[in-house]
Amino acid sequence: MNVIDLATTNKPRQHFIKEQISHYTKHDQLFKQLIEAFFEDFMEAFFPEFHEQIDFRQITFLSEELFTGVFDGDKRILDLVVEVKWKETDALIIIHVEPQSYKQSDFNNRMFSYFSLLYNKLKKPILPIAIFSYADDWEENEFNMKLLDFEVLKFSYKTLHLQKMNWRTFINEDNPVTAALLSKMGYRDDERVQVKLEFFKTLARLKLDREKTDLLLGFFESYLALTKEEEADFVKQAKRLDNADEILEIPISYEEIGKEKGKEIGKELGREETQNKIALNMLKRGLDIEVITETTMLSPEEVEVLKKQLD
Repeated sequence: MNVIDLATTNKPRQHFIKEQISHYTKHDQLFKQLIEAFFEDFMEAFFPEFHEQIDFRQITFLSEELFTGVFDGDKRILDLVVEVKWKETDALIIIHVEPQSYKQSDFNNRMFSYFSLLYNKLKKPILPIAIFSYADDWEENEFNMKLLDFEVLKFSYKTLHLQKMNWRTFINEDNPVTAALLSKMGYRDDERVQVKLEFFKTLARLKLDREKTDLLLGFFESYLALTKEEEADFVKQAKRLDNADEILEIPISYEEIGKEKGKEIGKELGREETQNKIALNMLKRGLDIEVITETTMLSPEEVEVLKKQLD
């Protein structure tokens, strides 16, 4: 664990600013959408002891505006902050979930900074959770502060190190979060097709609505997209299953969703109208503009114009 000794450390004050690189922004957004949509499933799968104590009839996802200006100019703020009711005491507590996609040696320091500022703002008990999705071994879960031999502070937070998890452990669980996170768990290259097949088998069992299915598909294929050869192998293996038709009815990617919708609508509409129709449908489902532009080939500006039509 990292320990700061106040008697020997003489470093300038650090500003704990969340990374702004677009790749990490997309990563954070994907995780936020997944956990926010399936928060109860997330807690049940990975933190059952806390899940039992939460009244999921009364949860509030706190808006980022609540923390604007608190984090030293970081406008993106925390990834997910949830206010929940604790069954045992009827008290309100805060759950903070922070995904981390790359190794950062002072991440535990940053988690403590977030915890301190969050507690100062809300004055409620906080359960901090970090989700590590990188391959490195670093997964520190404590931040200590010492003055000579005196331990001033010991701060701990819960962690999930996805790539250290065996994906096969979760394939029989009818849980949408663990199904999507198979794409970030530890698997070999020669298991990629099997991982996707198990993900689709879970989707077929869950029978979720279109919007939730699209969200899970988008997350999974952002991290595990098969090659053409692997995709052919996937279809071949899927056809051997008893419920092959049901599994193969699930769209394989956002690109194929766009193509299929385009074929149906294109019989009556021109190419431009087809693109606009698909984009509007995707906007109504709350999909990211980046995903929409990749599917429809429209520019971000064109999608923004369409978005205003829905306001």
